[in-house]
Amino acid sequence: MAVRVHTDSAPHTLVTGATGFVGSAVARAALARGHRVRVLARPGSDRGNLAGLDVEIAEGDLGDPASLARAATGCRFVLHVAADYRIWVPDPAAMLRANVDGTVALLRAAHAAGAERIVHCSSVAALGLTQDGTPADETTPVSEDTVIGIYKKSKYRAEQAVLALVRDEAMPVVIVNPAAPVGPRDIKPTPTGRMIADAAARRIPAYIDTGMCVVHVDDVAEGHLLALERGRIGERYILGAENLSLRDLLALVAHAVGHPPPSIRLPAGLLWPVAMACEALARFGIEPLVTRDHLRMARKRMFYSHAKAARELGYAPRPAAAAVADAVAWLREVGRLPP
Repeated sequence: MAVRVHTDSAPHTLVTGATGFVGSAVARAALARGHRVRVLARPGSDRGNLAGLDVEIAEGDLGDPASLARAATGCRFVLHVAADYRIWVPDPAAMLRANVDGTVALLRAAHAAGAERIVHCSSVAALGLTQDGTPADETTPVSEDTVIGIYKKSKYRAEQAVLALVRDEAMPVVIVNPAAPVGPRDIKPTPTGRMIADAAARRIPAYIDTGMCVVHVDDVAEGHLLALERGRIGERYILGAENLSLRDLLALVAHAVGHPPPSIRLPAGLLWPVAMACEALARFGIEPLVTRDHLRMARKRMFYSHAKAARELGYAPRPAAAAVADAVAWLREVGRLPP
C-alpha cells in the first residue's frame, strides 16, 4: 500500500500520544514521509517533544469521546500510540480506562470518521513467553492469567478488544507490538528509560538475572509507518531488535558513559522483602522503586523475535548499542548527565 501525503489539501494523519516518547518519534517518522500530521494532546500537557514540528494540535483526551471525534475528523490514517505506560500505578482502574476503554473509543471515532487504515500500538507485554527462554513470536500462546502486572494486563485486554473490533466491526486495524524502546526524548521517562538514566548515573550497583528485547525508539516509529503501508489488517507485528540479558544491557550503558559496569549479581529472592517494604510505602504516595510484580516479571527473560515484521514489512532495526548511545547522548544534551 503506497502512502504519500504531500499537499495542504490532503487528509490528515492523526497521531495520538505524540507528546510522549514513542509517539513523538512516530510523528517525526510520519512527517518525514510527507504526511500532514495532526496530533492529539491533552490540555496543559508538556509539548516539548513537539517543538519545531509542523503539526496541527487537536486538544483532547482518551476519556473524552467528543474530543476524539473532533480529532479524527478528516483523517485518512490514524496511528494510535497513546497509553499509560507505568509498571506501578496507585489507581489500576484509571490505567484500564485509558489503555482499554480509551483505545476502543479512539478506534470507534476513527472508524466513524472514515479512516482508511489504523495502526494500534500494543506491546510485547500483550504477548506470550516461551517456557525455555527462547524468543517468543506473535503465535506464542498467551492468556490473561499468565500476564503479570496491571500494565501488561491493560495492554493484553486492549489488544484483545482491538482484535474483536477487527473481527466484529470490520475495522481496518494493524497491530504493532514494540519491545522495550530506548533512545532520545524519553521525557517522562518510561520504566526502561528510567533504568537507562539510573545506570548512566551509576545508581544501579547490581543486577538480577533477567533479560529483555531492546529496540531504538526511531526503529519502533519506522515500524509503525511500515505497518501502515504494508501491514495486513488484523495481524500483529513485533517491533524488537536485540535480546539482551540485563547484565549485558547495563554493560552497554556503562560503555556509553565510560565507567565500569555493575558486577554484583543479586538473587531476585533477596529483593522480595525490599519490594514488600516499597509497596507498603506506596500507600503513603511514595512511588516504589521495586515491586513484587517487577520480581515476578524478572523470573523470565522477555525475549522476542521480529522475524515476521522483517519478512512482511521490511523492518530492519539497528543494534541495541546504537539505541543506548543515542539515549545517553540525549540525557547529556538535556542536562540529566554530566557532559
